[in-house]
Order: sequence, then C-alpha cells, then structure tokens
Amino acid sequence: MATGTIRYWAAAKAAAGTAEEPYSAGTLAEALDGVRERHPGELTRVLLRCSFLVNEEPVGKRPHDSVPLTEGGTVEVLPPFAGG
Repeated sequence: MATGTIRYWAAAKAAAGTAEEPYSAGTLAEALDGVRERHPGELTRVLLRCSFLVNEEPVGKRPHDSVPLTEGGTVEVLPPFAGG
C-alpha cells in the first residue's frame, strides 16, 4: 500500500470540491475506488471521461488494476479539455 496525492483538474476538481487529496492504495484502480466512495455522484460520472497520469506518465488504455502506485507519487485526473 502506497500513499501519495490525487490532483483533480477542471470538471473533476469542481465535482470533487477540492484540488487534491491523499491516496492510500496499491494500484490506480484501488485509488479510484476510494475516490468513488468519498465522492459519490457527479465525480463518479466525470471519472468515466477522464484520462490519468501517474507520476507524470500517461496511463492510456492500460487496465487501472495493472497500474501500480508508488510511495509519495501523484495521480493527475484529467477530464477532456476544450480549446487548445
């Protein structure tokens, strides 16, 4: 089990009601399960459209349960952005 920080951007930040919060999880899937438990409702729907960076590396299409989290790491939650 690792601890680190989840950072929310744009619509995810608005739905979570915070810019960041800690995680305690072994994988991205476990961290996102914790997010869904703490923030049921709109954030759960926003997460379906998000992409994720773990320690500045794109997760892409990898299964979230195969993405390990590290001690002191960072998960960035990135909803789709308009514009450029």
